[in-house]
Amino acid sequence: MVPKISTLSGYIFEYQKSITNPTGFWANIAETFYWRKKWDQVLTWDFKKADVKWFLNAKLNITENIFERHLFHRGNQTAIIWEPNDPNDATVKLSYFELFDKVNQFALILKQQGIEKGDRVAIYMPMVPELAITMLACARIGAVHSVIFAGFSAQSLADRIIDAGAKLLVTSDGGYRGSKTIPIKQIADEAMESCKCVKTAIVLKRTNEPVTMKPGRDVWWHDLTQQINGTIEAEIMDAEDPLFILYTSGSTGKPKGVVHTIGGYMVYTAYTFRNVFQYGDGDIYFCSADIGWITGHSYLVYGPLLTGATTLIFEGIPTWPDAGRFWEIVDKYQVNQFYTAPTALRSLMAMGMKWLDGKHLTSLKVLGTVGEPINEEAWHWYHDHIGKNRCPIVDTWWQTETGGIMISPLAGIIPTKPSYATLPFMGIRPAIVDQEGNELMGNSVEGNLCIAYPWPGMARTIWGDHERFRETYFSTFQNLYFTGDGVKRDEDGYYRILGRVDDVINVSGHRMGTAEVENAINEHPLVNESAVVGYPHAIKGQGIFAFVVCTEFSTGGEEGVRNSILVGVSKFIGAFARPDKIVFVKGLPKTRSGKIMRRILRNIAEGQYTNFGDTTTLLDPDIVTEIVVAAQKLG
Repeated sequence: MVPKISTLSGYIFEYQKSITNPTGFWANIAETFYWRKKWDQVLTWDFKKADVKWFLNAKLNITENIFERHLFHRGNQTAIIWEPNDPNDATVKLSYFELFDKVNQFALILKQQGIEKGDRVAIYMPMVPELAITMLACARIGAVHSVIFAGFSAQSLADRIIDAGAKLLVTSDGGYRGSKTIPIKQIADEAMESCKCVKTAIVLKRTNEPVTMKPGRDVWWHDLTQQINGTIEAEIMDAEDPLFILYTSGSTGKPKGVVHTIGGYMVYTAYTFRNVFQYGDGDIYFCSADIGWITGHSYLVYGPLLTGATTLIFEGIPTWPDAGRFWEIVDKYQVNQFYTAPTALRSLMAMGMKWLDGKHLTSLKVLGTVGEPINEEAWHWYHDHIGKNRCPIVDTWWQTETGGIMISPLAGIIPTKPSYATLPFMGIRPAIVDQEGNELMGNSVEGNLCIAYPWPGMARTIWGDHERFRETYFSTFQNLYFTGDGVKRDEDGYYRILGRVDDVINVSGHRMGTAEVENAINEHPLVNESAVVGYPHAIKGQGIFAFVVCTEFSTGGEEGVRNSILVGVSKFIGAFARPDKIVFVKGLPKTRSGKIMRRILRNIAEGQYTNFGDTTTLLDPDIVTEIVVAAQKLG
């Protein structure tokens, strides 16, 4: 079992040790795992080339560290609790033995379908146990899984399948999300029309909705599982072999396939999980994130299961059948650690206190937030009404690219402060730099958040485009990983994340590149060009504000074009990416070189209509006044 820090002095001691001798520190943590062959060298790295390797030439299989490592002591312990969308449906509980059997079975099925070590498997499924089973089955045989959030459109799904070169897609007939039934197979069918790489689609029956099954390609999950049983030897993998590809939105508009490798990711997710949440044997841990995002990978599947935890997967949404659903789940299963997004908390807070009536919440020991900074009002509501003034809140900062938590309290050990992520995790060296890349030393400083030294859980590359990886994260500031976030370090040395400083918007914890949304808007035949920025949103944290240039409108006028743009964005990306506000303008504020001055648009989106600074470099300074007038009319 990975070690757990239990005191503040222990944190200070371990952190100092991890900074002064990082390779020795991480080697000691890694020793607690099962390796087929130990490493020849702990770390090699070169941030100029964006080349990082941990545990060189070590051999392992991550699933052996979930199953073989735990089965003797934990075989009958519950590994996964599944709470279905409808509270009247039956709960599913899988012990470590039962989960192992199902993972072996599906691993054999994947082999039967021709999947080999290094092949990519795309997964487009609702939040069901079979999603986690598929991931682990891929890892068992050395296939690279790429989970694609089931809210993405057919176009976005196809883009990701093609980029990864996936040979097989695992999907379902449909999915439930609150009162809605999602036609997942129908969306997958549309996507596969343009995906020549996909030879097989395995379809799970979830909703029993009628679907089209293409002969020679589509096969039912239940038909395959009736035919095959047994165990499969875990594929021996190198520590630096890819475990998964997870697509995130980029500032160029083309999704980035972030690659995480096996050894370092395993060590980092397990160690952060156990320490940040102070997980103890017998605890019930509930993370409300979708597995389609990195939080679901690291802190719903891999981190908890590597630690021998009981992890709860929830299929539904926090407001159905009513806004008390989260709290009902907490009481029903006696949840000890609860990890969710500030967006969810703000929406529940806005619905009033009546949904907490009759909810005891006495089992809770630790509360957590993820995806975006939590505002003070939501922090106090969470602390006072959910935690009953006795549960520490771990406000965690990290990213898809970091693989695991980077800055966060350790629950009950590091004193918290509302809206502050507090202190760096072991081995993490934050560097705050100004625009010229000069590091700002000491406390009471504010600037760009960078990381000055590698950590085991970090991404290694972008699938098929390492130069893009280097350019995106390692070229802005010399010899530093640039997070894209602004940060403040206060007088106590605590870190407060201030939000994105690049062309990425954080909506409900989902990061989207402005270019990807703009590309979808620009597909509209009447749109000449567009510019998208984020603005403060009471529930989502950030909303999407689109400035759209149209020379003419259809018979439906502005409202007709606005509605069809929303439909188009849903089609090209997904409904979660639809702009909250669209204002039609005659032009955009551009410099003489053609660059859009987004600083001006951000001010306007935030309702600041004066003091735009120097606008003399604009090709047409008068356009700013016209945009302000249009925005004010929108309200």
